[in-house]
Amino acid sequence: MVTCKFKGKKRESVGARDRLAKEGMVKVKKFKAHSLIDKVYSRLNLLIAYERVRANKGAAGVDRVSLGRFEKNLEWNIEEIHRLLYENKYVPSPVRRVYIPKGNGKMRPLGIPTVRDRVVQQAILNKVEKLFEPKFKDCSYGFRPNRSGLQAIAMVERYLKEGYQWVVEVDIESFFDTVQQERLVDLVAEEIADGRVLRLIHSILKSGVMDDMGVKYQTTGTPQGGVISPLLANIYLHPYDEKMMDEGYKVVRYADDVVVLCKTKSEAERAFEKTGQILEGDLKLKLNRDKSKIVHKSQSFEFLGYLFGYGYSDYKMPREKAIRSFKDKVRWLTRRQQPKKITDIIKELNPVIRGWRNYFKNGCSKRVFWKLDCWIENRLRAFKAKGWGLRTHLKMPHEVFEKMGLITLNETFYPNYNDLLPVKGQQYRKAVYGKSVSTV
Repeated sequence: MVTCKFKGKKRESVGARDRLAKEGMVKVKKFKAHSLIDKVYSRLNLLIAYERVRANKGAAGVDRVSLGRFEKNLEWNIEEIHRLLYENKYVPSPVRRVYIPKGNGKMRPLGIPTVRDRVVQQAILNKVEKLFEPKFKDCSYGFRPNRSGLQAIAMVERYLKEGYQWVVEVDIESFFDTVQQERLVDLVAEEIADGRVLRLIHSILKSGVMDDMGVKYQTTGTPQGGVISPLLANIYLHPYDEKMMDEGYKVVRYADDVVVLCKTKSEAERAFEKTGQILEGDLKLKLNRDKSKIVHKSQSFEFLGYLFGYGYSDYKMPREKAIRSFKDKVRWLTRRQQPKKITDIIKELNPVIRGWRNYFKNGCSKRVFWKLDCWIENRLRAFKAKGWGLRTHLKMPHEVFEKMGLITLNETFYPNYNDLLPVKGQQYRKAVYGKSVSTV
């Protein structure tokens, strides 16, 4: 209901109503989304959801049904999901627990839902995301439409240039494992009044995890690796964004990676204390006190794979952990035990190189890129050496890899990069009057 203190005005335009609401002159009743479940289980939405799941690829869940196998009976599978959701009989399967290595030597747990569950989660995401997107704050960049980690990094740089030189690094310990499920469903219910959708989301949270010891059911956490988990993370951390921005703090958040930038140390200390009150008090999360700290930009700090610092000028460059992670991927793709052609290895390498280059090309990365380019080519020479024996470097200069289609990292900085890389085993040479001589 809309009430206005001005007499003679029975109807206001949407723009005028919003303006008056901000000035406190109009009370606008907040409406929630009703009857949302029929839009979720519509056949068209389920087909769109499947196309997005297929584009993201991914492994099979506990039922061992792959995307290829699911697609062979696509029409029947979509109709079955539609029927189960329509009849309110859908029960999500437990997620399959896998572990991937972290940079510190520990293992990160991931949960892989079944293809059917991923389609259902994507169908929910298609309809629910648009309801929450308008309320999210500008400081949130993770897993949102038309937003990226590079934009978050650019915003951090902007604040640093504006004089916000004290940085609060916020590290939430095991965020996806400690989210309070009941609290999360309550936050979702602020925008959605459809009980069936709320119960469906709640059942996904309580679906359990299957590992070698059987199925475990948890009362906290969201399945890290699920399609809908990033949106639920943004919903859960939205109160933190809201309260910090209301206090005037410069927050930049990408999922559970958070930094707060301040102009003075005392302001940073207050921001750190306020962060603890909201995250640990209101949201029942736990701060990692060893990694959460206050630093000046001259001491350097890390955010989203970049190392920010202050030397002769402000700089940012790939941090050591990001470099190690990239090299681990290259090592796996170029392992010598594979019965493959080197051209096939290069085709698998190129997307990894291109993605890493596009993310880190805006930093002070020339030296790092140069070293990695030489290292990658050495890995490829070693792969070929098992068939050629010794002196492989004489048979495979950089030009050979270029003809095979290998992408290099430093192409961004050096247009004539191919002329700069020396043949393996040779020294740099300087041409004088058409001859190659030693530099004087």
